Amino acid sequence: MNKVMRNRLAGTLLLLFVFLCTSWAQTSGLRKMIDLSGTWSFALDPHGKGEQEKLWNMDFAETVTLPGTTDSNRKGIENTNKSETTYLSRYYKYEGAAWYSRNIEIPADWKEKHIVLFLERTRPTTVWIDGREVGKCNYLSTPQEFNLTHFLAPGSHKLTIRVDNGKSIPGQIRSSSHACTESTQTNWNGIIGRMELQAMNPLFIESIQAFPQVEDRSVKVKITLSNSSGIGGKKLQLSASAFNTAKKHKARSAEYNLKEGSKEYEFTYQLGDNAVLWSDLQPALYQLKAEINGIDEKTVRFGLRDFKTEETHFTINGAKTFLRGKHDACVFPLTGHTAMDLEQWRRYFRICKEYGLNHCRFHSWCPPAACFEAADLEGIYLQPELPIWGGFKKESAELMDFLMKDGENIMREYSNHASFVLFALGNELGGDINVMKEFVDRFRSIEPRHLYTYGSNIFLGSRGHIPGEDFLVTCRVGSGEGYSTHARASFSFADAEEGGYLNNTYPNSVMNFDEALEKSPVPVIGHETGQFQTYPNYEEMKKYTGVLAPWNFEVFRDRLEKAGMLEQADDFFKASGAWSVELYRADIEMNLRSKRMAGFQLLDLQDYPGQGSAYVGILDAFMDSKGLVEPKKWREFCSEVVPLLTTAKFCWTGGESFAGTVEIANYGETSLNEKSISWELKNGKKSLGKGKMAIPSGLGLLTAGTIRLTLPDVEQAYKAELLLKVSGTSYQNSYPLWIYPAKKQLKAGNVVVARQLTDDVLNALKQGGKVLLMPLEEDCKEVTVGGLFQTDYWNYRMFKSICDRIKKPASPGTLGILTNPEHPVFDDFPTEYHTNWQWYPIIKHSYPLILDGMPKEYRPIVQVIDNVERNHKLGLLMELNVEGSKLLLCMSDLEAVRDTPEGLQFYAALLAYMNSSDFKPSTSLSVESFKNLFETGVRKEGIKVLDNISYE
Repeated sequence: MNKVMRNRLAGTLLLLFVFLCTSWAQTSGLRKMIDLSGTWSFALDPHGKGEQEKLWNMDFAETVTLPGTTDSNRKGIENTNKSETTYLSRYYKYEGAAWYSRNIEIPADWKEKHIVLFLERTRPTTVWIDGREVGKCNYLSTPQEFNLTHFLAPGSHKLTIRVDNGKSIPGQIRSSSHACTESTQTNWNGIIGRMELQAMNPLFIESIQAFPQVEDRSVKVKITLSNSSGIGGKKLQLSASAFNTAKKHKARSAEYNLKEGSKEYEFTYQLGDNAVLWSDLQPALYQLKAEINGIDEKTVRFGLRDFKTEETHFTINGAKTFLRGKHDACVFPLTGHTAMDLEQWRRYFRICKEYGLNHCRFHSWCPPAACFEAADLEGIYLQPELPIWGGFKKESAELMDFLMKDGENIMREYSNHASFVLFALGNELGGDINVMKEFVDRFRSIEPRHLYTYGSNIFLGSRGHIPGEDFLVTCRVGSGEGYSTHARASFSFADAEEGGYLNNTYPNSVMNFDEALEKSPVPVIGHETGQFQTYPNYEEMKKYTGVLAPWNFEVFRDRLEKAGMLEQADDFFKASGAWSVELYRADIEMNLRSKRMAGFQLLDLQDYPGQGSAYVGILDAFMDSKGLVEPKKWREFCSEVVPLLTTAKFCWTGGESFAGTVEIANYGETSLNEKSISWELKNGKKSLGKGKMAIPSGLGLLTAGTIRLTLPDVEQAYKAELLLKVSGTSYQNSYPLWIYPAKKQLKAGNVVVARQLTDDVLNALKQGGKVLLMPLEEDCKEVTVGGLFQTDYWNYRMFKSICDRIKKPASPGTLGILTNPEHPVFDDFPTEYHTNWQWYPIIKHSYPLILDGMPKEYRPIVQVIDNVERNHKLGLLMELNVEGSKLLLCMSDLEAVRDTPEGLQFYAALLAYMNSSDFKPSTSLSVESFKNLFETGVRKEGIKVLDNISYE
């Protein structure tokens, strides 16, 4: 044998050794394991006749790899519909029964062992061994386990598993919950995560539950054994040590006698006075081991922590905390199902921490063990939910029974985790409160380690707090006038006039939610805060290399190309995204300024790829940055400590007396009373004023003092920045202030200012005059859309459908403005390329003109970004050469906003530009072509209906 052949043989033997060690049997320790991952034979059963045809006795011709799904194995019906835009598209679809089979070899030393088939996550299953049915299981949120002790003697056996992702799952769960929805996780068929055979001695530790008791630094340990006989005289030993913290601690081990006839035990195990506590800021964990010497041992992890409510706030180990959270809908675009490994979930939560978050709510689903473990390690507070979105009714007996069992399983499986602090029955539930109460009472009686609410945003918040809830997750607290009950700053037009606070209130940093929160006696967490849409980033498409195709992106991109604006896609993405960051900041700070607020749950830090395609994240669906904001900048307004400026407006004139209150939202580990906040107002490098103030003691929302400053008179408008810094720390924040000349006057010069296209105006154009035309809105309703200040909520298609159905005005559906700050029209109106707070009155009084009939290359000076459903070319400010004359067309009623400093400044800037030599419109139109802009019909929208289950 030559050297090459010897090396190849050695390599083959090494691979065989590794295979035997890792994918066959684990033989070390008191418990044994056979890993079942690998190749399985496979058959689809689309008509559900497999049991009738006794498929468990047959050999299947196809093969698949498990863990995996029919999608990852490219089984099922090939999807040829590339026009779907509601969600990402599966390459292969399948719903129904599928059969998986393989031969297994049971070692001789497993004789008389207790043997369990462990499937970490799957759909409803039936299991056969050698053609004998073992049993059925329909657990969705927890592992499925089958006792195979009486089916497996040493030797060869055939294991067959039928998995059904069809009617075995209640229809309401299958159609809407994020455990199964096509919008995100998909209703996959398969087996994912760990899949193994486990062998134990007949006497083994069935479960350990650890109940931390912070007050006396102990843990109450409840242990259940597999049986109660043959245990007299045996002892159980407990030991525990902190393992993931620099502050090492090991508790003294303790030994307890087992009693014949008793299989359930409860011990109070003292950890010692130096025991370390778990929190989001210091996530120290203990590993607790229970051991019956020579017979069995089992370990669990727990955190010594006490998460409670105190009036309208949450506390961790007695200290007031604030939940800065995100919504999670199981978005994993490469697999179409939840991640099952620890590292993916640790990456996920590390990114959350980078952006200042400490909390995650799982919308209508419960994540796997790896998620809880990662949250324990990274310090994240979790709120899993039952897999339900919709009706909670007594008459739905099958569904209620399913959900009750699922909830009991969740409590049993995951409650040891320090991160598991909150639980809800589902998302935006309606139905019978008494049934909800029965569920919560049941869960609370068997599992006191969590706080409970009946559901996230039940009854869409209209009933406020309901007795029996420990906390409230809601968008509003009961019913009331205007925005008085709102617990977030933005809504759809279907739910609030003009979309809520941010879109319909003059920009300020004073408003908060305390008026609404006074109506709740328990902590309130803002439900699905934000939902500020951005234009999609088509560069993201290349990242979809897994089971889901971005064909929705392709449709949206093709629409934009057809509209003649494809080369603007990146600009639309960046401008709408930059503005959405500012909107999220405003909403988050509004939460932090509310003394009674307990937290918020963003929708979302990441994009939601379904339900009409909702690009509402500052991260993409992969939890990767879109490049819109650096984590460090985001943490300035989303962190455990945030300096805040409370001021009535952002736009000022020179000579005004600026007034602003400095507050600090301190939800850190300690009081900052030994530190100070410094402030400075700067115009570039020039300081306009500075000062320092002491920070009060305590945690929560604290007032440090007031800034009073006479602003310098200016000849030219500029944008200043007010900086706040906490001494000796990295905590800081900043606020834009626009300062305009105090005595600004409108100077028309030789410009004709007109509101209608009259004969006099046409004559002025024909004679070579300059015209500023601001058409009356009522004269051009058929060729305009409304003025929307914030970016469109969630997505245009869904809430337009709902508004049309309930006969309410729909949102204008736009995504902010795009402009060039270097254009000379902005010489005296400083702006970014995107919307900012100074644009509020101008945009609110605007009615952008639909320019679909203009030349493909034409671009307005101020362009309004349209949504992906409609794709109009929209202009707010345009310049044109009309038969040799110069015309500036402004689709905003500047006469209505000239009483605001920013409105007057913009109006004056337009006139100054028109009277300058820079005013040289290059696009020429005839008078008739120009008139046609206001008379010709526009493309019909043709938008398909997309409803939301919460509005049914």
